[in-house]
Amino acid sequence: MLLLKLLVIPGFLLLISLAGKRWGPSVAGWLSGLPVVVGPILFFLAIEQGQVFAAQSATAALSAMFAMIAFCVTYAQVAQRTGWPWALVISLSVWACAAVALSLIPPSLTLSVIAAAIALLAAPWLFPKVQPVLAGPAPKSDKLLLRMMAGALLTLAVTLLASTVGERWSGLLAVFPVLGSVMAVFSQQTRGPAFTAALLRATATGMYSFAAFCLVLALTLPGMGLSGFGLAIAVSVAMLGVTKRLLAKPAKPVPEVGEPAIRR
Repeated sequence: MLLLKLLVIPGFLLLISLAGKRWGPSVAGWLSGLPVVVGPILFFLAIEQGQVFAAQSATAALSAMFAMIAFCVTYAQVAQRTGWPWALVISLSVWACAAVALSLIPPSLTLSVIAAAIALLAAPWLFPKVQPVLAGPAPKSDKLLLRMMAGALLTLAVTLLASTVGERWSGLLAVFPVLGSVMAVFSQQTRGPAFTAALLRATATGMYSFAAFCLVLALTLPGMGLSGFGLAIAVSVAMLGVTKRLLAKPAKPVPEVGEPAIRR
């Protein structure tokens, strides 16, 4: 299991980097909405702590969508004004405040669905408006290696903590922005703030898939056992296909200052 924890995230980061090089930030961010972090964490918890524990963690992870999207929006906004250290510190602080607030809410699948729905529906209106960004040159191989190493270390830290703090915080920590923070920092360093904003915006769109995965697990794990993971993965992939239509909608260019808007 330790080997799996150390290989899953770096491997996925490699695929996302290749996707960003080939198709640009929108596709890379959209793919990062897959439950590649929370899925293995919840699977490990189901084996080690029991299926009821994992189902309750999945409910908490669903509500943590609110904190995750708050992180993405905050980083995208702050990155337009300053460098990555401040963007990372401020966005992680926002995530922590949101996670603490969510931990104080009584555990409820209904409340978790409401929190996730509010975040997903509001997200498109909260990201900065940036011009469409081309893929551009790929990051250097040494930076890609550092990105993969950072992802592995963050995943290991989160999974170790998640198994010791109870089902509520296990679910919240499972949605710690492991992929988001690593991708955002290295994207801002190598591609700039506009690329980063487009990446994180697409990540929020792809999180419908993530939310579907957590919801199905919360509903099926107590009754279906580990086979609920198979159903959750299938629904998650199907939802990713649905959100591809949202991603395919062309972005409207933002007029430059002093440039009159073109009337149709």
